Amino acid sequence: MSTSSQAAVSVGPQVSVGIVTGAGRGMGAACAAGLATQVDVVLLADRDEQLLDESVRTLTGAARARVEPWCLDVTDAAALARLAARVAELGVLRSCVHAAGVSPAMADWEQIVVVDLVGTAMLIEALWPLVTSGTAIVCFASMAPHLDPSEPNRAAETVLEDPLAVDLLARLHDAVGRPLEDPGLAYTWAKRGVLRLVRREAVRFGGAGARICSVVTRAHRTTPMGRQEAAARPVNDVLLQLTPLGPRG
Repeated sequence: MSTSSQAAVSVGPQVSVGIVTGAGRGMGAACAAGLATQVDVVLLADRDEQLLDESVRTLTGAARARVEPWCLDVTDAAALARLAARVAELGVLRSCVHAAGVSPAMADWEQIVVVDLVGTAMLIEALWPLVTSGTAIVCFASMAPHLDPSEPNRAAETVLEDPLAVDLLARLHDAVGRPLEDPGLAYTWAKRGVLRLVRREAVRFGGAGARICSVVTRAHRTTPMGRQEAAARPVNDVLLQLTPLGPRG
């Protein structure tokens, strides 16, 4: 549900609408600032109402777009349906940046898989009826799957082919075993699932003249999530030292 009244705004097929999830802080907030210069209306979504309101105050009056806050959890199907309905009411879905997610320091293994992978699949499915020629969706992935030194696990990768399966967690745990209960490894598998999901969806989107892609950001300390991870997981310092651009912040 929106956290504020939705003031009158021009609507119609020519009104371009953008969405940013995880818009309350960090990279999501930065993406919101950029997208707000490119569309007519931008819907900012985050589950933290206070952070969301701060982002809205920052952008209101400073961007081309009309800004609307949406306090929601990306794993809430009903909330996603309301968000999609609002986009359809306003105009045409031009773009979506899906930056919402949790890191290993923020949740247990089940929450990580549900939020980072299942939530991504749920958002894509909710928005699919709105996809049209020129629509672009960007999902945040991670370098974690690319750096994973473990042997390939075909059984687990097969499980990832259906991220919306009701028994996803149980089947993935069976395939990976107890190591999946480590939040870091769960994060790796969740983001591996995002990469595979986007790769599959690219075919469906392409047929509609639309695009979907994933982005992999480098390790950093400049965002709240990055600082939290750096404090909780020393391995991130190693990744920073291996990054060609070097550590920032």
